[in-house]
Amino acid sequence: HIATSSQFALLRDKRFSAFFATQFLGAFNDNVYKSVLLIFIAFELSNPDDVNTLVNVAAGLFILPFFLFSATAGQIADKYEKSRLIRHIKSAEILVMFIGATAIYVHNISLQLITLFLMGTQSSFFGPVKYSILPQHLRQEELIGGNALVEGGTFLAILVGTILGGVLANYAEFGPRLAAIIVVACAVAGWLTSLRIPRADAADAGLQINWNLFTETARILRFAHGNRTVFLSILGISWFWLFGAVFLTQFPNYSRVVLGGDAGVATLMLTVFSLGIGLGSLSCERLSARHIELGLVPLGSIGMTWFGIDLAFAHPQRVAPELIGFGAFIGDAANWRVLVDLLLISVFGGFYIVPLYALVQHRSEARHRSRVIAANNVLNAAFMVAGALVSVALLNSDLTIPQLFLVLALMNAAVAVYIYTLVPEFLMRLIVWLLVHTIYRIREQELHHIPLEGPAVLVCNHVSFVDALIIAAAVSRPTRYVMYHRIFKIPIVSFVFRTAKAIPIAPASEDRELLARAYDEIAAALEAGELVCIFPEGQITADGELNTFRNGIERIVRRTPVPVVPIALRGLWGSFFSRYNRKAMRTWPRKLWSKITVIGGPAIAAADVRAPDLQARVASLLADER
Repeated sequence: HIATSSQFALLRDKRFSAFFATQFLGAFNDNVYKSVLLIFIAFELSNPDDVNTLVNVAAGLFILPFFLFSATAGQIADKYEKSRLIRHIKSAEILVMFIGATAIYVHNISLQLITLFLMGTQSSFFGPVKYSILPQHLRQEELIGGNALVEGGTFLAILVGTILGGVLANYAEFGPRLAAIIVVACAVAGWLTSLRIPRADAADAGLQINWNLFTETARILRFAHGNRTVFLSILGISWFWLFGAVFLTQFPNYSRVVLGGDAGVATLMLTVFSLGIGLGSLSCERLSARHIELGLVPLGSIGMTWFGIDLAFAHPQRVAPELIGFGAFIGDAANWRVLVDLLLISVFGGFYIVPLYALVQHRSEARHRSRVIAANNVLNAAFMVAGALVSVALLNSDLTIPQLFLVLALMNAAVAVYIYTLVPEFLMRLIVWLLVHTIYRIREQELHHIPLEGPAVLVCNHVSFVDALIIAAAVSRPTRYVMYHRIFKIPIVSFVFRTAKAIPIAPASEDRELLARAYDEIAAALEAGELVCIFPEGQITADGELNTFRNGIERIVRRTPVPVVPIALRGLWGSFFSRYNRKAMRTWPRKLWSKITVIGGPAIAAADVRAPDLQARVASLLADER
């Protein structure tokens, strides 16, 4: 594989482009159809209570198959070659859309609802393939960009499909007939693009499919639960889809009942929301420097909560004899707060969802990755069905739609606190991300020498109290840091060090027992295949020059022979956390927003590791102004 220069270059790459087109056309088709149905319900039925009920029933019918069939779909996606499987699924979509076209043409709402269920069924079989094929075709550093394009493309398809469906729904004479032609033509186009998707071998060709819905659903949930971080990430994804589905479903009635707007205003709200998700998603690659940056997840949840609460109070008080259109709505400055809140909720939603999907794909075992993603779909569906039911119950108990948004925003805060308490890695990564995007600017060079898997030791010069955080921001793999025990105990950042499972160490003259425990823990980490980083100088430089490398690194690799990768931090001397002028964090720094470079060198075999040689290699990296 050739690494692409940006996420958009993937759209020209045959590993991704045909899959993206197939996914986009499917999402577009679903939303043309759903928009025709939902606009009809919202603006043709006279009783608002009937509208609330039927709109949420329609949403529930589409996602219910994900709960019912994902267990089987996950097994099939792991057992069979994926590009061929996608072609079969797209063939089924053509048949479903023929039924849907008939339902639209005859204006039969019951048959349209049945078709909605069949569309959900077809999509439930596509879901596990959709996300499990990406890690087979993309490199690890491309996963964020690939997922961003998929999420951004999905919401763009939702936007365009919904607008088109809404426009067609407003032209009773020819709209239904044209919509019927479009959904069938789109299904055929999706099948044609699927023919170009590259082969993706079966993950577990010998798998015996269990057709029992209940036992297999329980089994795939156990697969997902086996990795705690992955499972909690799935819960976070599921909450996002509940959150987003409730918002999207309420837009037509929110527009009419609360804002006094017509179908054009409802479409405007969807446009703003979809563009925000796309903008937030596509920003993730740049904000994360192509790493799977978990720090964006809590940042996203904070923004979703803050602007969700504001939206609940943002609607103007309006009593008008008739519904206003798009132009009149935009012309009233009081409505801009609503649009800004919707935009920012969705932008932060993009920050939230893309890293979570990439994390689930990357940290799931390849052999049953599709089944883990199927478990994700089961939980997504369960959450969204629950969201639809709770929305109906709350709205029918005299809660207004803005009050529903307020409840949802407050629940989002509670869910975030719960997940980040269980997995503090997310908050730790947020602290690291904020540090390196405010105080420092980081450039990475030659870090491909660090192995993507398996044990290794990184050795680095020691310039400041935040060296470990800088390296954590630059290195994509989770890394265990060995650090002087007094630095490990520094208030506030100690939370980060403990969360990252840093290993405190002390000289024998200070604490011989702690030193022995540190060596034992290093050995255990390396034997478990982890990456360990040490600072062989043993202390932070007081003059910006390298101190002598101690021979502890030789003791480490004698006990556990693993490759050693030298890396160097350049540009930190003189920053706030360095000992410039002899004191760190006490005097005004020599410079702010320092340009930091993290440079890697070729790995050294354990048998060739000598402390003086490592010191010379790191010194060479520091002097190399590439």
